[in-house]
This record gives sequence, structure tokens and C-alpha cells, in this order.
Amino acid sequence: MRMNEDINQPSPREGEIVNDASQAPDTTVAIVVYALYLASFVVGFTSIVGVIIAYIYRGNGPAWLDEHYRYQIRTFWIGMLYATVTIFLAFVLIGLPLMLALAVWFIVRCVKGFKGLQEKRAPSNVDSWLI
Repeated sequence: MRMNEDINQPSPREGEIVNDASQAPDTTVAIVVYALYLASFVVGFTSIVGVIIAYIYRGNGPAWLDEHYRYQIRTFWIGMLYATVTIFLAFVLIGLPLMLALAVWFIVRCVKGFKGLQEKRAPSNVDSWLI
């Protein structure tokens, strides 16, 4: 009898908030991408795997989760640009402190993303080149 009751329940309207835990989007993949980014400090190539995963999974979830994938993709490419600049600047010794700043920037963006996922919201300032 219980099944009939569930079938007769009206489906939620667009924009309506559903408090059912079974309807909550799975954030595991986005968490894995952030973890792969942080693991790249130990194993260098994991950030490449992470950005590939982010490209594959973007557009498959709610808007706030898609913003995380977009944020992860931007973090990777902006980080690559900053890393390239710091490598060239390392020849004149100013790049060494900038490498430390880049590592802090990268970690802060990952932690900010983790926090947003826990709160089930998009990260703030997705389009920012800073933090």
C-alpha cells in the first residue's frame, strides 16, 4: 500500500525546495576533483586528472554544482598560467616567493570549494582570477 501513496504524491514544482536527502545531488565527484588538485603537491599529474573529470561532469547537475566544476576548471587553467609566469620569473629570483604565493592561492581556492560543497552552494567569485 505504501507504494501507491508515493505514486500519488505530487511532484515538486520547478524552483521548489525539496528536503528529501535522496534527491540531493551527489557531490562526491566534485570533492574528488578538489582532493586530486591538493594531491598534485605530492603527485604532480593528479591535477590533470582532476580537470579532465571536471570537464566530463560539468553540466550534469544542478546549477550550484556546475559552478563548482567551472570553478575547478578555472582554478586549473589560471594556476597553469600563474605557474608558467613564476617559472620564467624564477630565473630572476622573484619567481621563488611567487611560487609560494601560487601554492597558497591554489590551496585557498580548493578549501573554499570544499566549504561551498559542504554548504551545498556555489563558490563565491567564480569568475575571479584571485581568491
